[in-house]
Amino acid sequence: MAKGDDIQERLVDFAVSIIQLADKLPKTTAGRHIAGQILRSGTSPAPNYAEARSAESSNDFIHKLKVVLKELNETKVWLQIIIRCQMEPIDECIRLHKECDELCRIISASVKTAKRRGKNNQ
Repeated sequence: MAKGDDIQERLVDFAVSIIQLADKLPKTTAGRHIAGQILRSGTSPAPNYAEARSAESSNDFIHKLKVVLKELNETKVWLQIIIRCQMEPIDECIRLHKECDELCRIISASVKTAKRRGKNNQ
């Protein structure tokens, strides 16, 4: 398994879980709005991470990882909103929020490492 494959797989699994969650949200005006928002932000980290892995430069890699982190952070907020509004399925949202938080920490650490390596190579 290549370096980064495990994170890529987690991000794909996360996107699949977000898709499944969006389908379970209430079919109300608010539920449909949140479903659309979380679908957009929650499914984009996986393909953006794939792009980062084939970045053209260190700066490009860092920029693309920051996009992944931005989308994960947005998804985390949408999950918090779903939980606070007590929309079903809450247990699944709590699980996804935890996974999203872990992915944020991993990607954030990767950004810091890439920045440090970039400075050391100058």
